[in-house]
Amino acid sequence: MINSTEVLFFTLTAYFHSDVLNYLYFTVVLCLYVLIIVSNVLLIAVICVNRSLHEPMFLFLCSLFVNELYGSLGLFPFLLVQILSDVHIIPAPLCFLQIYCVYTYAHIEFCNLAIMSYDRYLAICRPLQYRALMTPSRIAGLVALTWLFPLLESVAGILMTVSLQLCGNVIHKIYCHNHSIVKLACAATTASNVGGIVYMFTIILGIIVLILYSYAEILKVCFSGSKQTRQKALSTCAPHLASILNFSFACFFDLFQSRLDVSAVPGALRVVLSLYFLTCQPLLNPLLYGLNLSKIRSFSKRLVLES
Repeated sequence: MINSTEVLFFTLTAYFHSDVLNYLYFTVVLCLYVLIIVSNVLLIAVICVNRSLHEPMFLFLCSLFVNELYGSLGLFPFLLVQILSDVHIIPAPLCFLQIYCVYTYAHIEFCNLAIMSYDRYLAICRPLQYRALMTPSRIAGLVALTWLFPLLESVAGILMTVSLQLCGNVIHKIYCHNHSIVKLACAATTASNVGGIVYMFTIILGIIVLILYSYAEILKVCFSGSKQTRQKALSTCAPHLASILNFSFACFFDLFQSRLDVSAVPGALRVVLSLYFLTCQPLLNPLLYGLNLSKIRSFSKRLVLES
């Protein structure tokens, strides 16, 4: 028999103990969080206030920016508290809540990017049918599906992890991580591992295939059309493609890092890379869309100058 006990809290071991540098880390993380909040809230306000931006593409962008705030809320307040703490522990319920927030954020992000690629596919490949297909009710349905499906679907995965009997409470991360807790289980975790693999190969890869198919069709139209059509299409799709590639790379790196032995990688680098998809994406998307889409850029300048 393997000894197991009810885990009331988890200990996070990836923090560096440095009284002098802790305040520097705290300041840097706080500045990043404030920048994420300001940039995303600004763009949400620009889209909501200006009726000329109440188009499908910008409404989907608004949903994307709301998700960046949601994902950041699941990490940054916790991170700021832990940086200044002497003992890096977290109660088990809060740990599972953080896992739920992080994983639903990632799932919602992929769903948002998929719906945005579908919107660009209709706008470029089927422009005459675009208005008939992208009705207000369909837009509302797509946004609701983007949020409700991940929020409900992720409950099953969290319940599987919560139900495990654990033989330890040490997580070698700076935030709560689902697979790190699964590895603490006393018994075999075949069901949990199979569930994670099925999830990856059916839902996430399915979403990525949908995105790739949409852009394959868009590229066909771009290269078969005029130079002006090609430039216009690429200018609107370039930020989206950059966002997809960045987030996919960050998520798959986090997935492989949690399942492979990366002890040879320096600890500081492991910490930075493990936080990449939770920090870079919320910062990158406002920059990509705020600076590259002319309508958002002009209205943002006007809003800042008027305030």
